Amino acid sequence: MPATLREGIRGVDALLPVDELGQPRPRWTLTWLEARPIAELDTGVIVELDEDGHAVVRHDDEDDFA
Repeated sequence: MPATLREGIRGVDALLPVDELGQPRPRWTLTWLEARPIAELDTGVIVELDEDGHAVVRHDDEDDFA
């Protein structure tokens, strides 16, 4: 996995609230589409690389968590 994608994922993880009720943290799913890695959090947050290799964070508008 490219370092820039890992940094994007870490940035999103750092923003997740600390759970005080014992709930599990959302999990990431990593897929590759057209030779590019895409990481999607269970909540619909997506981290992917743009054409220049920079991490881009967006939200899946069709996700039920929106």
